[in-house]
Amino acid sequence: MTTQSQTLTHLSTAESSGVVRRALHALTATVPSAGPTIARLALAVVIFPHGAQKVFGWFGGHGFEGTMGFFTQSMGIPAPLAFLAILTESLGAVALALGVLARPAALAIAVNMVVAVVLWELPYGFFLNWAVTA
Repeated sequence: MTTQSQTLTHLSTAESSGVVRRALHALTATVPSAGPTIARLALAVVIFPHGAQKVFGWFGGHGFEGTMGFFTQSMGIPAPLAFLAILTESLGAVALALGVLARPAALAIAVNMVVAVVLWELPYGFFLNWAVTA
């Protein structure tokens, strides 16, 4: 025989597990259509080289140590945030390409790009400045 409090506890546990299950599904689900897949892959192709520059030094980058040094010393970004930016551009692009946690990866990349625009691009204006002079 179950008491009313046991029944309520069981129901609230079942409800909360359902909420968690729905939230996980919302984070991990991908839409089986061509449009979002193409957009996801295009973003991965654009962002991955930037992450590879920062992690491996590919494509003319300075690698992990050089990038961390630049972010923390020259730009004044705290080391944990600099590490997250590097992680976002490298693993986030891979996650997008594979379709694994694509929504959180896309959100992290969007936040990363807004910060990049504010800290690095905004002082130079809207148009491309090849000489990177003010």
